[in-house]
Amino acid sequence: MHVQEWLDTVPAVAVYAVVALVIGVESLGIPLPGEIVLVSAALLSSQHAGVNPVVLGACASIGAVVGDSIGYAIGRRGGRPLLAWLGKKFPRHFSEGHVATAERSFEKWGMWAVFFGRFVALLRIFAGPLAGVLRMPYWKFLTANFLGGVVWAGGTTAVIYYVGVVAESWLKKFSWLGLVAAVLVGLASMLVVRHKARKAAARREAAEPETVPAAD
Repeated sequence: MHVQEWLDTVPAVAVYAVVALVIGVESLGIPLPGEIVLVSAALLSSQHAGVNPVVLGACASIGAVVGDSIGYAIGRRGGRPLLAWLGKKFPRHFSEGHVATAERSFEKWGMWAVFFGRFVALLRIFAGPLAGVLRMPYWKFLTANFLGGVVWAGGTTAVIYYVGVVAESWLKKFSWLGLVAAVLVGLASMLVVRHKARKAAARREAAEPETVPAAD
Protein backbone atom coordinates (compact mmCIF):
# COMPACT_ATOMS: atom_id res chain seq x y z
CA MET A 1 0.00 0.00 0.00
CA HIS A 2 1.23 3.50 -0.82
CA VAL A 3 2.42 5.45 2.24
CA GLN A 4 -0.08 8.25 1.67
CA GLU A 5 -2.91 5.73 1.34
CA TRP A 6 -1.82 4.12 4.61
CA LEU A 7 -1.73 7.49 6.38
CA ASP A 8 -5.24 8.18 5.14
CA THR A 9 -6.43 5.17 7.15
CA VAL A 10 -5.01 6.51 10.44
CA PRO A 11 -7.71 8.09 12.68
CA ALA A 12 -7.33 11.85 13.15
CA VAL A 13 -7.21 11.49 16.94
CA ALA A 14 -4.22 9.16 16.61
CA VAL A 15 -2.42 11.68 14.38
CA TYR A 16 -3.00 14.48 16.92
CA ALA A 17 -1.84 12.26 19.79
CA VAL A 18 1.30 11.03 18.04
CA VAL A 19 2.34 14.57 17.03
CA ALA A 20 1.80 15.94 20.54
CA LEU A 21 3.58 12.98 22.16
CA VAL A 22 6.64 12.95 19.88
CA ILE A 23 7.13 16.72 20.06
CA GLY A 24 6.56 16.68 23.82
CA VAL A 25 9.11 13.93 24.43
CA GLU A 26 11.63 15.65 22.14
CA SER A 27 11.13 18.93 24.02
CA LEU A 28 11.57 17.02 27.25
CA GLY A 29 15.18 16.36 26.24
CA ILE A 30 15.02 12.98 24.48
CA PRO A 31 16.17 13.07 20.83
CA LEU A 32 13.18 12.27 18.59
CA PRO A 33 12.30 13.49 15.05
CA GLY A 34 9.64 15.96 16.17
CA GLU A 35 10.01 18.27 13.18
CA ILE A 36 9.76 15.40 10.69
CA VAL A 37 6.61 14.07 12.37
CA LEU A 38 5.04 17.54 12.38
CA VAL A 39 5.82 18.17 8.71
CA SER A 40 4.44 14.75 7.74
CA ALA A 41 1.24 15.35 9.68
CA ALA A 42 0.81 18.85 8.22
CA LEU A 43 1.20 17.43 4.70
CA LEU A 44 -1.39 14.81 5.58
CA SER A 45 -3.82 17.47 6.83
CA SER A 46 -3.59 19.28 3.48
CA GLN A 47 -4.74 16.12 1.67
CA HIS A 48 -6.97 14.52 4.31
CA ALA A 49 -10.18 16.33 5.25
CA GLY A 50 -10.37 14.41 8.54
CA VAL A 51 -7.18 15.95 9.96
CA ASN A 52 -7.87 19.54 10.99
CA PRO A 53 -4.73 21.73 10.63
CA VAL A 54 -5.88 24.07 13.42
CA VAL A 55 -6.30 21.20 15.87
CA LEU A 56 -3.02 19.71 14.65
CA GLY A 57 -1.15 22.98 15.23
CA ALA A 58 -2.73 23.34 18.66
CA CYS A 59 -1.74 19.78 19.67
CA ALA A 60 1.81 20.35 18.42
CA SER A 61 2.03 23.63 20.36
CA ILE A 62 0.71 22.01 23.54
CA GLY A 63 3.20 19.16 23.20
CA ALA A 64 6.08 21.62 22.70
CA VAL A 65 5.15 23.86 25.67
CA VAL A 66 4.34 21.04 28.09
CA GLY A 67 7.40 18.99 27.11
CA ASP A 68 9.73 21.94 27.55
CA SER A 69 8.17 22.77 30.92
CA ILE A 70 8.68 19.22 32.18
CA GLY A 71 12.26 19.33 30.87
CA TYR A 72 12.80 22.59 32.78
CA ALA A 73 11.53 21.02 36.02
CA ILE A 74 13.75 17.96 35.54
CA GLY A 75 16.78 20.12 34.73
CA ARG A 76 16.21 22.35 37.76
CA ARG A 77 16.01 19.33 40.04
CA GLY A 78 18.78 17.29 38.39
CA GLY A 79 21.34 20.08 37.88
CA ARG A 80 24.75 19.42 36.36
CA PRO A 81 24.72 15.69 37.19
CA LEU A 82 21.71 15.38 34.87
CA LEU A 83 23.69 16.83 31.94
CA ALA A 84 26.53 14.41 32.69
CA TRP A 85 24.08 11.50 32.73
CA LEU A 86 22.48 12.65 29.46
CA GLY A 87 25.96 12.92 27.96
CA LYS A 88 26.54 9.24 28.70
CA LYS A 89 23.13 8.16 27.41
CA PHE A 90 23.07 10.39 24.31
CA PRO A 91 26.72 11.29 23.58
CA ARG A 92 25.94 12.49 20.03
CA HIS A 93 23.46 15.05 21.31
CA PHE A 94 24.63 15.95 24.82
CA SER A 95 28.40 15.98 24.33
CA GLU A 96 30.46 18.51 26.32
CA GLY A 97 30.93 20.60 23.19
CA HIS A 98 27.20 20.75 22.45
CA VAL A 99 26.39 21.64 26.05
CA ALA A 100 29.07 24.36 26.04
CA THR A 101 27.63 25.85 22.84
CA ALA A 102 24.12 25.84 24.29
CA GLU A 103 25.32 27.40 27.54
CA ARG A 104 27.01 30.26 25.68
CA SER A 105 23.77 30.86 23.80
CA PHE A 106 21.88 31.09 27.09
CA GLU A 107 24.47 33.39 28.62
CA LYS A 108 24.35 35.70 25.59
CA TRP A 109 20.64 35.69 24.75
CA GLY A 110 18.91 34.65 27.98
CA MET A 111 15.24 33.83 27.50
CA TRP A 112 15.52 34.43 23.74
CA ALA A 113 17.78 31.38 23.52
CA VAL A 114 14.72 29.34 24.54
CA PHE A 115 12.61 31.03 21.87
CA PHE A 116 15.07 30.74 18.98
CA GLY A 117 16.33 27.34 20.13
CA ARG A 118 12.94 25.94 19.16
CA PHE A 119 13.81 26.49 15.49
CA VAL A 120 17.16 24.64 15.58
CA ALA A 121 16.93 20.84 15.50
CA LEU A 122 19.73 20.04 17.94
CA LEU A 123 19.15 22.97 20.30
CA ARG A 124 15.47 22.08 20.58
CA ILE A 125 16.22 19.26 23.02
CA PHE A 126 18.45 21.49 25.19
CA ALA A 127 16.13 24.40 25.89
CA GLY A 128 14.03 22.98 28.71
CA PRO A 129 16.58 20.95 30.70
CA LEU A 130 19.39 23.51 30.31
CA ALA A 131 17.18 26.43 31.34
CA GLY A 132 16.33 24.47 34.47
CA VAL A 133 19.97 23.59 35.19
CA LEU A 134 20.97 27.25 34.78
CA ARG A 135 18.00 28.23 36.99
CA MET A 136 16.48 30.71 34.58
CA PRO A 137 13.50 32.41 36.29
CA TYR A 138 10.46 30.33 35.41
CA TRP A 139 8.35 33.26 34.23
CA LYS A 140 11.01 34.16 31.66
CA PHE A 141 11.32 30.56 30.56
CA LEU A 142 7.55 30.08 30.32
CA THR A 143 7.11 33.25 28.26
CA ALA A 144 9.82 32.29 25.76
CA ASN A 145 8.75 28.65 25.80
CA PHE A 146 5.11 29.47 25.05
CA LEU A 147 5.90 31.98 22.29
CA GLY A 148 8.55 29.75 20.70
CA GLY A 149 6.37 26.64 20.86
CA VAL A 150 3.32 28.33 19.34
CA VAL A 151 5.25 30.16 16.60
CA TRP A 152 7.30 27.09 15.65
CA ALA A 153 4.57 24.44 15.85
CA GLY A 154 1.71 26.61 14.61
CA GLY A 155 3.81 28.32 11.96
CA THR A 156 5.25 25.08 10.60
CA THR A 157 1.80 23.51 10.43
CA ALA A 158 0.30 26.54 8.65
CA VAL A 159 3.11 26.87 6.09
CA ILE A 160 3.22 23.17 5.19
CA TYR A 161 -0.58 22.95 5.10
CA TYR A 162 -1.02 25.88 2.71
CA VAL A 163 1.82 24.70 0.52
CA GLY A 164 0.06 21.34 0.33
CA VAL A 165 -3.28 22.94 -0.55
CA VAL A 166 -1.81 25.17 -3.27
CA ALA A 167 0.29 22.40 -4.80
CA GLU A 168 -1.91 19.40 -3.96
CA SER A 169 -1.62 17.68 -7.34
CA TRP A 170 2.14 18.18 -7.38
CA LEU A 171 2.58 16.96 -3.83
CA LYS A 172 0.61 13.80 -4.54
CA LYS A 173 3.26 12.77 -7.03
CA PHE A 174 6.11 13.86 -4.76
CA SER A 175 4.64 13.33 -1.32
CA TRP A 176 8.07 12.80 0.23
CA LEU A 177 9.64 15.96 -1.19
CA GLY A 178 8.50 18.18 1.67
CA LEU A 179 9.68 15.57 4.16
CA VAL A 180 13.10 15.34 2.50
CA ALA A 181 13.39 19.13 2.57
CA ALA A 182 12.61 19.14 6.30
CA VAL A 183 15.24 16.46 6.90
CA LEU A 184 17.84 18.44 4.95
CA VAL A 185 17.08 21.60 6.91
CA GLY A 186 17.34 19.66 10.16
CA LEU A 187 20.64 18.07 9.14
CA ALA A 188 22.06 21.42 8.06
CA SER A 189 21.21 23.06 11.38
CA MET A 190 22.63 20.04 13.26
CA LEU A 191 25.91 20.25 11.30
CA VAL A 192 26.22 23.96 12.08
CA VAL A 193 25.70 23.31 15.79
CA ARG A 194 28.20 20.44 15.76
CA HIS A 195 30.76 22.63 14.02
CA LYS A 196 30.33 25.28 16.70
CA ALA A 197 30.54 22.59 19.38
CA ARG A 198 33.87 21.32 18.00
CA LYS A 199 35.25 24.87 17.91
CA ALA A 200 34.09 25.41 21.50
CA ALA A 201 35.79 22.19 22.62
CA ALA A 202 39.00 23.17 20.82
CA ARG A 203 39.01 26.61 22.45
CA ARG A 204 38.41 25.06 25.85
CA GLU A 205 41.30 22.62 25.41
CA ALA A 206 43.58 25.41 24.21
CA ALA A 207 42.66 27.53 27.24
CA GLU A 208 43.49 24.76 29.73
CA PRO A 209 46.99 25.26 31.19
CA GLU A 210 49.47 22.53 30.41
CA THR A 211 50.67 20.48 33.37
CA VAL A 212 54.34 21.15 34.04
CA PRO A 213 56.17 18.13 35.51
CA ALA A 214 57.71 18.80 38.91
CA ALA A 215 61.51 19.13 39.00
CA ASP A 216 63.47 16.35 40.69
